Amino acid sequence: MAEIVIVNDVGPRDGLQNQPQALDPQQRLQLITAIRASGLDHIEVGSFVSPKAVPVMAGADAVVAGLQGLASGNYSALIPNLRGYELARDAGVKTVVMVLYGSDGMARKNVNMSREEADAVAARIIEQATADGVAVIATIGVAFECPFDGPVDPGLVADVGARFLQLGVDRFVLADTIGAANPQQVRDLTRTLVDRHGAQRLGCHFHDTRALGLANVYAAVESGIRYFDASIAGLGGCPFAPGAGGNVATEDVVMLLQQLGFATGIDLQQLLAASDLAQTLTGTAPGGRAKAWLKPWLAKQHQ
Repeated sequence: MAEIVIVNDVGPRDGLQNQPQALDPQQRLQLITAIRASGLDHIEVGSFVSPKAVPVMAGADAVVAGLQGLASGNYSALIPNLRGYELARDAGVKTVVMVLYGSDGMARKNVNMSREEADAVAARIIEQATADGVAVIATIGVAFECPFDGPVDPGLVADVGARFLQLGVDRFVLADTIGAANPQQVRDLTRTLVDRHGAQRLGCHFHDTRALGLANVYAAVESGIRYFDASIAGLGGCPFAPGAGGNVATEDVVMLLQQLGFATGIDLQQLLAASDLAQTLTGTAPGGRAKAWLKPWLAKQHQ
């Protein structure tokens, strides 16, 4: 039996939040439906943030309501604070994603708090979510380098991970928000965390700013990480992090994992159809780096 690796597509949230073309809730549902049709069942479907801060994410409640007509899956939504958590919970979200920070500069730019203040808010959300039966994914942004404060101390990131895993988060995800990490940094930090906590509740989230996204996925896989965020057609970028490129493309990550012999449960042909749709809907999605090769290769496999 091939070992399973989970791929979580964040395209409908992280991928779309920085695009000039705003998709309405029905278009976002169309994209989510296409992704789900590939067999990929972990999808970040939106965020419950103020429409003033991120206008393209308006209507997240309508998106969540529309999920009722789709095949069951592990659907999550980003929440910035306790109010966002309450809105997501009341909309029926069963898994929330909250952001921690590797630097004060990013915390202040994103939520106008210090890193420690943001951690305190996150701890309160975990307590409430535990009482409500809602799962929590804690993603630590700028885990390797911050566009405002520079390189991030890996010891600080490891300490934050230890604290929040102890507080009971269902998963702790390292996010290379601006795509600044290299494979050796990734290998060192992920090995430290896996050695201390095991790999079951850990994950990684890479951007491809320096064309090292897949190399960083591979380094994390070598350390034992078996959960990765990725974005359909390479959509991405952060409106609050200057220099952030697109996320590593889901189709590239799935191709890599399958080439390495891992099981993902994802049909690459169907996933490429979702990638095509993302490109059509946005007009900006670059598509995976391997997409031009993947299409004819897959066609040959099915002859």
